[in-house]
Amino acid sequence: MDLGLKNKTALVTAASQGLGRAIAVELAKEGCTLTISSRNREKLILAEQFIIAQSDLESTQIHSITADVTKSDDISQLIQQSFQRMHNIDLLVTNAGGPPAGTFEQLTDEQWLTAVNQNLMSVIRLIRTSLPFMRQNGGGKILNVSSVSVKEPIPNLILSNTVRTATMAMLKTLAREVAKDHIQIFNLAPGRIHTDRVQWLDKQRAVRENRSIDDIRSEEQSHIPLQRYGYPEEFGKIAAFLLSSANSYMTGQTIFVDGGAIRSH
Repeated sequence: MDLGLKNKTALVTAASQGLGRAIAVELAKEGCTLTISSRNREKLILAEQFIIAQSDLESTQIHSITADVTKSDDISQLIQQSFQRMHNIDLLVTNAGGPPAGTFEQLTDEQWLTAVNQNLMSVIRLIRTSLPFMRQNGGGKILNVSSVSVKEPIPNLILSNTVRTATMAMLKTLAREVAKDHIQIFNLAPGRIHTDRVQWLDKQRAVRENRSIDDIRSEEQSHIPLQRYGYPEEFGKIAAFLLSSANSYMTGQTIFVDGGAIRSH
């Protein structure tokens, strides 16, 4: 299937590794011109090289911009520079690292505010700054990288459970407001995917419960109908479809990529 992404322009944040990089790779394979961003310049350059190696993308078709999405000034500069380099922003992928683990009574006000800034306000600011360019272009697509915790809260991740659910509600509401402008919005929620974040969470749980990490992973996999963790490239392919012209009649949905682990409707 031709996804119709050739020559589209895409901005992907937190793209130096993990799910952000996986989405960027799949968009590159489909012929998108890309801007990728991350706080770490060295990792960003390595990601750029990796994306080029995995696709037919020319070096002139990918741009790397160092930016911290928790800072409003960085976001403004990122969007402006992305537009200047690509002359358009057809697709926006909002992504950021997850907040720390912890229970309610372990967390401070500062940690709560940091999580809100990182996983809610970053999405709000990135979209707010991008919307004028999308409207000027006659439309666009926005995809946020979320978590299955918006459907079933994950133990010891109360920050993520709370803030990502708020972000989902915001996106659902916004999708109705901008549909008239031919802008579609999606919330893509990964389950257990082989990423550094999930590996870190498994290690944290192993230490907390005085168990081996292999034991933790075996237990987690036993709760997944497909009996395994997912791979970043699988997640990236679904993101590419959602962002493509082949997906022309969906907006406002949260889509779960979890191997069937979520039991609720």
